[in-house]
Amino acid sequence: MRIASRQLNVLFRLPVCFVLCWLATACAPIKPVRVAAVALTVEDVGRAAAKQTDPVLVREGTPAYLMLLDGLLESYPENTRLLTAACQAYATYASSFVREEEQERIALLQRRAMHYGFRSLSGKLDFPRAASGSLEDFTAGLERFDRKDVPALFWTATAWAGWVGSNIGSVEAMADLPFLEAVIRRILELDESYYYGGPHLLMGIFLAAKPAAMGGSLPQAKVHFDRAFAHGGDKVLMTKVYYAQYYARGMRDRELFERTLREVQAASADDPPEMALGNIMAKGKANRLLERTEEYFAGVLE
Repeated sequence: MRIASRQLNVLFRLPVCFVLCWLATACAPIKPVRVAAVALTVEDVGRAAAKQTDPVLVREGTPAYLMLLDGLLESYPENTRLLTAACQAYATYASSFVREEEQERIALLQRRAMHYGFRSLSGKLDFPRAASGSLEDFTAGLERFDRKDVPALFWTATAWAGWVGSNIGSVEAMADLPFLEAVIRRILELDESYYYGGPHLLMGIFLAAKPAAMGGSLPQAKVHFDRAFAHGGDKVLMTKVYYAQYYARGMRDRELFERTLREVQAASADDPPEMALGNIMAKGKANRLLERTEEYFAGVLE
């Protein structure tokens, strides 16, 4: 059964207790079959949500969707597609719908997203153990993954980066940086064009946000942002927002910062349609960044 966009409202408004009772009362012999069938619709729900133009609807409905995923994974714990969907959903919810001042909650949600992401990759590599071992062994282990693993690798890296970003100053988070970079580089080797150049966007942010003393490089970050734009990232307005936030601010280039964010404000949100929700969220973030221009560029000569 395929779930169309018009059915999203119904699904998101299902009471969580009903969803959990439905899973709990399924007869033991048929439950795996039922969960497997529902698993096929999860990606459709994500795609339908991405086309929504009402962020409030999605924000209010996502917690029920997250609990649905949790419940499905209780019954089908090794389904890679479900695990990847849960990783993406938790990471996206944490970065898009939780207030920035709620850093502790964001960190907890991103940690859960990481947990699901690591599990989605553990069929080929004991990911949690490898990520706490030597970098050399971890990098060698990443060679086991191929192009079909890119979605799981990409969303795991996204969640991992979100967790590190919400734990700046943590020794554990800083120790994870070279391992996270190794994952991003492996994704770039496998499919640099995935999700409108998303791997290049991740690397651009990574290199721009990291201090030069730790291997960060604004010139190298610029190369990756440009590659993201070349792979269609100019249609993904959040790419421009992050370019302004990390590269333009890092370069102390106020004109570039303001010009880029005003381009986001003026752009169409539903081109392409599957990025409508993300583009609307990007416009909101652009507005908030522009409101803080004076703060960001205090002392910079025009």
